[in-house]
Amino acid sequence: MARAPEAKMDAAALGRSRFLNLLFRIAGMTMESRLRGWLMPPGKTLQGAGLKSGQTVLEVGSGTGFFTLPAAAMIGEGGHLIALEPLSDFADKVEQKVRQAGYKNVEVIKRDGLRTELDPASIDVVLLFGVIPFPTLPLKQLLPEMHRVLKTEGTLAVWLFPTSGGVPTAILKSGLFSDQVKTNGVYTYRPSPTEPPENSHRQEDQV
Repeated sequence: MARAPEAKMDAAALGRSRFLNLLFRIAGMTMESRLRGWLMPPGKTLQGAGLKSGQTVLEVGSGTGFFTLPAAAMIGEGGHLIALEPLSDFADKVEQKVRQAGYKNVEVIKRDGLRTELDPASIDVVLLFGVIPFPTLPLKQLLPEMHRVLKTEGTLAVWLFPTSGGVPTAILKSGLFSDQVKTNGVYTYRPSPTEPPENSHRQEDQV
């Protein structure tokens, strides 16, 4: 008996959905509340990601920009922050904030994190802040793309809210990332070598 093809979520199409934009617009009010900023200072959380001046940073799911502007300030004029946000309303909001703040080092792109279209090994730090676990960002598809765009000595920084949902364990089990450290509530990882060490030794033995 033939299997029916699996239904795939089109994050780009969802991002244009009027219903979802309205739904998340309401959620966005909570994201921007002063209470959230007081309870969860974005600067302190970002310090856990190890952001430094001059870095190229990829933020997946910028939302309304709660972390975007503080991150842009931390990497400075010599840095480059790429903010990916599939929801049109949120992306427009972030672009407006960036213009008003006068930042020249931020690029807002209406796109999800599964197909970034960025060059391989071009990113110093990837920020996955409050976006996983989420149905439109399955780890089996997201992690390989994050591994692809990260530099060899780059950092995957993950902040999970309100629950970890087994994500830290899933990231390590993927085999794509290692060296888990937790600072200020942020899990950081280093990309594992693309080729497993045992395969490398086999190739050396054959030479």
